[in-house]
Amino acid sequence: MSALRRHRARRTVQVACAAIALGLAACGGDGANGANEVDGAAADTASGSTPAVAQNGAQDVAPEPRPAGSAPPGMVWIGGGTFTMGSDADLAWPTEHPAHRVTVGGFWMDATEVTNARFAAFVDATGYVTEAERPVDRAELVAAGVPAELITEADLLPSALVFETRADAVHAGRVEDFDFTQVWHIRPGADWRHPEGPWSSIEDRMDHPVVHVTYADALAFCEWAGCRLPTEPEWECAARGGLESATYSWGDEDVLDPVPRANVWQGTFPNDNSLADGFARTAPVGSFAPNGFGLYDMGGNVWEWTADWFRSDMNARRAAEAARGPVVDPVGPSDPWNENSPSERGRVTKGGSFLCDTEQCFNYRPSSRMASEATTPLCHTGFRCVRDPR
Repeated sequence: MSALRRHRARRTVQVACAAIALGLAACGGDGANGANEVDGAAADTASGSTPAVAQNGAQDVAPEPRPAGSAPPGMVWIGGGTFTMGSDADLAWPTEHPAHRVTVGGFWMDATEVTNARFAAFVDATGYVTEAERPVDRAELVAAGVPAELITEADLLPSALVFETRADAVHAGRVEDFDFTQVWHIRPGADWRHPEGPWSSIEDRMDHPVVHVTYADALAFCEWAGCRLPTEPEWECAARGGLESATYSWGDEDVLDPVPRANVWQGTFPNDNSLADGFARTAPVGSFAPNGFGLYDMGGNVWEWTADWFRSDMNARRAAEAARGPVVDPVGPSDPWNENSPSERGRVTKGGSFLCDTEQCFNYRPSSRMASEATTPLCHTGFRCVRDPR
């Protein structure tokens, strides 16, 4: 991670922590080259031709029927159609406002988040090196405007952003090098193979979602797999699973009542996690029931990259466009803008993660959206792919 990315990461964490203190926020299908660990056939049958939304307007478009032939391995058909994007609910953050009607075409989507096993197959086939694994060139930093006298050897080390509490450090026996004033740490040696740091491993987590992948890393995988990242409207349509106005991808029921429905933080963030769902960090993909379209983990587990730049006012802009006429297959903005961090070049991530708590965050809702700095590898961020019908 470069000094510039370190600075951006610190700013992101500082903004998040300030929001938490104010009580405003908390937390932080298979392509052509391999099969997904979760069989998409049953999930695809489950999605069938279930309407994505109720047809409650004269200009609403019905979901597209499933194309003939076999589904791409590990993928399910999302018929698209017209649905309500965004939210005006009490739980919604301002960037989700207002709710508005959007139409998207049909597409195939990974039933699960891309796993460590699938990402390893990509790396083995291509020799790809993720951004978190690349050392930084001092000359590159100077050329980017970083004062040479401020660049340390640590700034040149490959690294990523890791969440770790006091309890985690004590359990790992690393109290001597732990900063107890922080829960987010720039960790040299952390990457997709070593999620918590160089001492950690994915050996027993091959069916977990890959993390510490940047936007560019996700794009590289998608290109290899013959896929792409979903747009934000596509992702949100898919996450709703045919439930037009439900709070969550599974309905309106609480995430833990009567049984866990997603991998989220249970307790008071960031120091009290009861682990009621059985997972302290990521969970194996498909550990919880799918939504109505047969998609797993559309809430919780890891945030997921989308193709779109983040603008704080994007939903307001689309709502204004929708008032003038149908909004069909909208593309994302040409440039980012985040009112909380104007200099940040963030991409939209969706779905929440294992760090989203059940007391004040609730970012595991389909309409929730977050800006993630595109070059920062994060321990709670991964992705899934989509493919256009042929």
